[in-house]
Amino acid sequence: MTSAKRWLLPDGVEEILPAEAYKLESLRRHLLDLYESWGYQLVITPLIEYLDSLLVGSSTDLDLHTFKITDQLSGRMMGIRADITPQAARIDAHCLNREGPVRLCYADNVLHTRPRGIMTSRVPIRIGAELYGYSGVECDIELVCIMHETLRAAEINDVHIVLGHVGIFRTLLLEANLDEGTERSLFEAVQRKEYDRIDEVLNSSVIDKELRQMLEQLTRLSGDETILEAAKQVFAAAPVTVTAELDELVAIAEGIKKRLPEAAMFFDLCELRGYEYHTGIVFAAYTPNYGRAVAKGGRYDHIGEVFGRARPASGFDSDLKVLAKLSNKIFKRRAAIVVPNNNDPDLLILVDTLREQGEIVVNWFGDAELSQQDCEEQNCDRHIVNKNGEWVVESL
Repeated sequence: MTSAKRWLLPDGVEEILPAEAYKLESLRRHLLDLYESWGYQLVITPLIEYLDSLLVGSSTDLDLHTFKITDQLSGRMMGIRADITPQAARIDAHCLNREGPVRLCYADNVLHTRPRGIMTSRVPIRIGAELYGYSGVECDIELVCIMHETLRAAEINDVHIVLGHVGIFRTLLLEANLDEGTERSLFEAVQRKEYDRIDEVLNSSVIDKELRQMLEQLTRLSGDETILEAAKQVFAAAPVTVTAELDELVAIAEGIKKRLPEAAMFFDLCELRGYEYHTGIVFAAYTPNYGRAVAKGGRYDHIGEVFGRARPASGFDSDLKVLAKLSNKIFKRRAAIVVPNNNDPDLLILVDTLREQGEIVVNWFGDAELSQQDCEEQNCDRHIVNKNGEWVVESL
């Protein structure tokens, strides 16, 4: 690579310049304060660790997105985290070892081998919240509400919440007793909503007519809250597990509506995002200004089992970089005060006092007068001058 090209970065890897970094960091602090107000405690997880614990309970998709290297000390395979949720689950199950509910939050970089979508970053900053140790619908309701509050705090407008339940599809597949290849074909067709292909797979693989019709109609059940009533009719003769999962989804939707009466809610019962990972409800938030889910989450019970404790778990996360770009919230940076490069003790005391009061004080090197361009680049609107032997702050 020639010296003229050394500034180039890999695809999907970007620098964050001062103005954007200030907004991003201000938003990060704002959201972590929000989570703290709900009782969520901040954790900071390792960037790299042994692969066999990093990928516990995760999907093939996450495995493919994880960079892998060999530890030069132990010879074991290590991974650079592509997701923080498994690490938070380990902290709950192994490190904290508490009996009651545990609320954790995080905000940190992860690394992906490839972008997850067009124009997405390979070095996102994942920010989210996880709740462990409680299996009731109240847990999921709380997390959907916090996800909504996250977007409201970032002043992201026109948000739509979409709810689903992967358990319904999973239970019906168990009843159908499909082989692995057929199940994979059906799953992929459902993900892409290829209805002709879905019907083709079901007609050739599911003998039970009633069960086949349930699976066919499940893939079409998406829309507003009237979908829930339609689903009750579709699954009236379904296994008890399916009706219980549908009742759970209805209870969660009602709980959210009570807390967020103004929220726009929709339902997609064939939403299978995180199918290998989630065990119950899945939820996501969308906005017309972004082509993908701006935040997403769901229930993933028993992920901590491999660490010695199988605990109920639910959570959500988002990319802080995306939130910052979509955010309409203005974090105005305070203007600075310019101080001459002078070692006068009285001046140094004044500078220390101003900084303790929260002011930004910038040393100005050299004897040249401040130009308009200098003021703009330093973001300053005042300077310190000596008047009659006393240092004072004056407007520029």
